[in-house]
Amino acid sequence: MSKNPQHNWNESNIVDDVQFQEHDAELFKNLLSSSEASTPVERSASMIPGTILKGRIVEITKDHVVVDVGLKSEGLIPIEEFSDPSQVALDAEVEVLLDQAEDDHGQIVLSREKAERLRQWEYILQHCEEGSIVKGKVIRKVKGGLMVDIGMEAFLPGSQIDNKRIKNLDEYLYKTYEFKILKINIDRKNVVVSRRELLEAERISKKAEVLEHIQPGDIRDGIVKNITDFGVFLDLDGIDGLLHITDMTWKRIKHPSEMVHLGEKLEVMILSIDKDKGRVALGLKQKEKNPWDQIEMKYPPGTRVHGKIVNLLPYGAFIEIEPGIEGLIHVSEMSWVKNITDPSEVVKKGDDVEAIVLSVQKEEGKISLGIKQTEHNPWDDVEKKYPVGSSVKAEIRTLTNYGAFVELEPGVEGLIHISDLSWIKKVSHPSEVLHKGDVVDAVILSVDKESKKITLGVKQLSTNPWESIERTMPVGSLVKGKVTKITAFGAFVELDNGVEGLIHVTELSDQAFGKVEDVVAKGDDVTAKVIKLDPEHKKIALSIKEYLIDQNQENRDDIVVTPAKKKKKKDGEHEESKEESEE
Repeated sequence: MSKNPQHNWNESNIVDDVQFQEHDAELFKNLLSSSEASTPVERSASMIPGTILKGRIVEITKDHVVVDVGLKSEGLIPIEEFSDPSQVALDAEVEVLLDQAEDDHGQIVLSREKAERLRQWEYILQHCEEGSIVKGKVIRKVKGGLMVDIGMEAFLPGSQIDNKRIKNLDEYLYKTYEFKILKINIDRKNVVVSRRELLEAERISKKAEVLEHIQPGDIRDGIVKNITDFGVFLDLDGIDGLLHITDMTWKRIKHPSEMVHLGEKLEVMILSIDKDKGRVALGLKQKEKNPWDQIEMKYPPGTRVHGKIVNLLPYGAFIEIEPGIEGLIHVSEMSWVKNITDPSEVVKKGDDVEAIVLSVQKEEGKISLGIKQTEHNPWDDVEKKYPVGSSVKAEIRTLTNYGAFVELEPGVEGLIHISDLSWIKKVSHPSEVLHKGDVVDAVILSVDKESKKITLGVKQLSTNPWESIERTMPVGSLVKGKVTKITAFGAFVELDNGVEGLIHVTELSDQAFGKVEDVVAKGDDVTAKVIKLDPEHKKIALSIKEYLIDQNQENRDDIVVTPAKKKKKKDGEHEESKEESEE
């Protein structure tokens, strides 16, 4: 077929590559209405443009073919209008179409190309209908799809080329396929075909046939057509099957691409079939013996195993102890003496290690391993080394809001709770008393070997002053101390034994005053009287006012006042007497 000017093709607006000019349409109408249009006619006034004539090639040039159709002149036809110019020969009979009975130069105008197209269109109308199956050859690419030679040129839209994703249209060029005629447009004189519909029908037919005959346990060949994160889809001769990542191998893999690649042929086992949904589950590892079948007998807890580190994750390391069998060494099972947060602190991928089996979960395909269990556990004899009540030296490792963690030895830590730092001081944070890195004396308060907990105390190194407070500072006794804090409701005083007492604002003085600071200031040394004790709640109430009242009373009792002296008393003497009384 001769080369034609290319047109833009798409499924919504198909512009036919063989569409004639407006005057050609009229010629076709005349041709189709004439029952004798395809037979030779004598030269006469009734000759109508659009008629197919039989002619004889009388001359061949480099660019043209001269054809005699028995009219008043011969016609000149471009040689490229012939489908195969190499087969053009002198005296050969050809069919041509009378395009014009006479042009501006008085010559007839013939077309071999239009004659071929008209014959092709007639063939399609006579032998084909929408839905017919035809064979054709893909001849070229156009916008929106391909052109196919089915006896005439037909348009194959891009969406109808195949039932799979198309990467390159060139792979379809010059190949012969079967097509289904989707539409015959008589007005536009074009044909739209589909290959995809035939492929889909074939796929559905094969799928039904395969589903009818396959059974669970069958071994089938499949071609890898798609790889996803969760598995692989295989084409089982017309039906898709899913090979899930968990059914690919008894080993642990991160992604299916570690085992297979696109286009690879695999022999798989049919695991299950859902005929209603057309789904087939496949297995690859099921073709081999399950290494986990005797796992509990082979590796009971306590077994010592050797293996290679095959994977590191934030929570631990996987070790392969035999092909298809991996166990997890959790970070908590890597060291007795260190708090491991990253497995790479202890092991690296590829390391050969020794481990102890801690537990086996056959159904879940899990084995828990430990490497610290291959070494001595310092907590085994902790109760003997650190009996309750013993005094120890420990280094402050960490300070928290609730206390300080100390290290007694590598791998053995204890906690000094904030409430065990002092008998007499109210500590808001351990940093008020302790500092990281300090080595302190402490007393072992409790040991819990199973939970790996040891509690210690610092205040227990000294006697609790509150236990003897009623004897050492009974109510009514006088005490001395230093003002440590001023508040709106009074002043706090640290006494000689370290115990803190409160002088309420109403007990600060026996004289009127404005505010607490008018009577005492922080750092002042004061003498006060104990007026109340509450050992249970560690509270002592003090009073300067009571002390002053008692002192004034004692001074009055010691002074003997005579009538003579009263007469001689002057203002100055009165003031002096007052000062002495205060002292």
